[in-house]
Amino acid sequence: MTFAAHAEDKGLVGIAMPTKSSLRWISDGNELKAALEAKGYTVDLQYAEDDIPNQLAQIENMVTKGSKALVIASIDGTTLSSVLQQAKDSGAIVVAYDRLIRGSGNVDYYTTFDNFKVGVLQADSLVKGLEEHYADQKPWNVELFGGSPDDNNAFFFYDGAMSVLQPMIDKGDIVIKSGQMGMEKVGTLRWDAAVAQARMDNILSANYADGSRVHGVLAPYDGLSRGIISSLRGVGYGSADQPWPIITGQDAETPSIKAIIAGEQYSTVFKDTRELAKVTAQLVDDALSGKEPQINDTKTYENGVKVVPSYLLVPVSVDKTNYEEIVVKSGYIKAEELQ
Repeated sequence: MTFAAHAEDKGLVGIAMPTKSSLRWISDGNELKAALEAKGYTVDLQYAEDDIPNQLAQIENMVTKGSKALVIASIDGTTLSSVLQQAKDSGAIVVAYDRLIRGSGNVDYYTTFDNFKVGVLQADSLVKGLEEHYADQKPWNVELFGGSPDDNNAFFFYDGAMSVLQPMIDKGDIVIKSGQMGMEKVGTLRWDAAVAQARMDNILSANYADGSRVHGVLAPYDGLSRGIISSLRGVGYGSADQPWPIITGQDAETPSIKAIIAGEQYSTVFKDTRELAKVTAQLVDDALSGKEPQINDTKTYENGVKVVPSYLLVPVSVDKTNYEEIVVKSGYIKAEELQ
């Protein structure tokens, strides 16, 4: 009788993910669970469906069950202080995953992508698309969308994008016809596509009923991009006499890569969550094994109490010209999923 060889159980690690409504978090959760299990940990993976009290209860439960480490992609990074104190008191290591946890000194590490760079890539591709498609139609009418105001990353995305766009607005090459600028005006709570679609509907009826055109839309996430596309389609965009504006995105979700192939969305930013999961699992294992975890940023991510030691990965801009090379050949999306 043969027994399969099992790595010794190194203990319990809790993974708290925000929601299954976004494809990327499902992928993150699965990749992270597999990477930690491969290193010999038992994993408790929970999704809170964007309900803050639910996520708090899930994390409390992970602490109670004796998790040695918590990997948390928070819904609202400002609401976890008391549960993180419990985690600290129990001796658990806390890793903020992709979203910074704010207002707590009990966050040991942060793993994410270079979020300011994500915004720069989005704005660069927006300008590239405008020059390709609408070079003769300056000044360009552009509308701005931000991510969820309770997600710290949303501010980095917006600031990164505006570092490129603001000089062009000041110069008069880009016009924000709605006048809506700044995260307090352009933020989209919970990254909700329906909220983005409704806001785009309002912008179109209030500012473009005179027959003027939208040339570009800064959208920080693929789900929002698809909501914005639905709104634009509703008023006739996507036809020969009213071609699509240049629309950005993020996360290289399968429906948005399809939209890029179809010419509806111009670009997205690919963040290889498999790499993020790998780096995070290694960091957790190093920290729990008493080794020095690998960190490459000790300045950027101040959470209101401390600067959180971080590991930043590099995001990549993806459009029609390189999606096969970057997302298909790497195995992130299978070619048949794009049929």
